[in-house]
Amino acid sequence: MKQFNQPRRSDLDGGHQSVSGDCPESGNQNQDIFKAPQACRISQRRKFLQNSLLVAGGLSIFAAFQTKTAQAADADQKPTPLSNPQSFADGNHLERMRVELIQALKKPVAERKWVMVIDQQKCVGCSACTVSCCAENNLPPGVVYRPVPKVETGTFPNVSWVFTPRPCMHCDNPPCVPVCPVKATWKRKDGIVVIDYDICIGCRNCLASCPYNARTADFGEFYGSPTPEIMDYETRPNYEYSEQWRRKPGTEKSPIGNARKCHFCLHRIREGMLPACVTTCLGGATYFGDSTDRNSLVHELAGSNRVRRLKEELGTEPSVYYLV
Repeated sequence: MKQFNQPRRSDLDGGHQSVSGDCPESGNQNQDIFKAPQACRISQRRKFLQNSLLVAGGLSIFAAFQTKTAQAADADQKPTPLSNPQSFADGNHLERMRVELIQALKKPVAERKWVMVIDQQKCVGCSACTVSCCAENNLPPGVVYRPVPKVETGTFPNVSWVFTPRPCMHCDNPPCVPVCPVKATWKRKDGIVVIDYDICIGCRNCLASCPYNARTADFGEFYGSPTPEIMDYETRPNYEYSEQWRRKPGTEKSPIGNARKCHFCLHRIREGMLPACVTTCLGGATYFGDSTDRNSLVHELAGSNRVRRLKEELGTEPSVYYLV
C-alpha cells in the first residue's frame, strides 16, 4: 500500500515558519512565486502590505500638509468689502436690481425716484410677499402693508383668478399728506411717502383719504392676547425708517396708536438691500428700482405697452406700475 506523509501543521493553518532557501529571489524574474512554498508566499504578502501602508501613510501626510497650506493662504487674504458687492449671477433679475439699487444710492436723494413694477401675469397669489412683509416689520393683527386681493374673471367654465398685490402707491400727489393736522406724513425727495411715528396722533384722517386703502391703524393688539402669555417674537423690535420700535402689551408707545403703511422697506434700501417683498416673490413678479436710471430694469418695464396704474383718473400719479 502506498504511504502518504502527514501534512505539516504549518501548511494547514498558515503557520509562520519560513523555509530558507526555497523563496525565489526578488530580483529573479524567471522564477515563479506561485511555485514557492506557502511560508515564502506569506512572507511576500507581508512585505507587500507593509510597503502599501507606508505609501498610504505618506500620501495622507502630504494631503494634510497641502490642506494646511491652502488654509493658511486663505487666512492671509483680506475679506471682500460688502458695501458694493460685484454681480455674481448674470441674467438674474434680482441681482441686476440689487446692483442698480447700489448705483442709485450713490446719487443725491433728489436725483433718484423709487418705483415698483408688478407683473400680474406672473403673480400666482401665493402671498409670500405679504408674509415676508409681516415678518420684516413684525406687523400685529389688523396691520397689513401688502395685501393681495383677487378677482375672478371670465365666464364659466373658462374662469381664472387675477391677483393684484397692493402696497402703498407712494403717489406723486398723495391725498393722505395734506389732511394730516400735525404734518406727520410727507413725501420724500426720492418719492417715498413716510410717517413720523413720534408725531402721529392717530387721528386716522390719512386712512380715510387714501383711495387705495393702503393705510391701517395699529390698535395695540397681539396675536397672543387671548392666551396667558405674549410670546417674545411678538415684542421683538422692528426697524422701520431705520429706527428701533418695540411694541409692548399695556402701553401706548409708538407705533401703537399710529397710522402705519408700506414704506418700500426704506431701512433695507439704505443698507443696499431690495424690499423684502421683492426678494421673496416666488413668481418673480415684483420689480423695484430707480426710474430715473434709463438703463434700469424698472425703467424698461414702466415703458411697456402693458403698463397700467390703479385709479389714474384721480390724478394721484402712483409710483407702482402693473403689467397686465
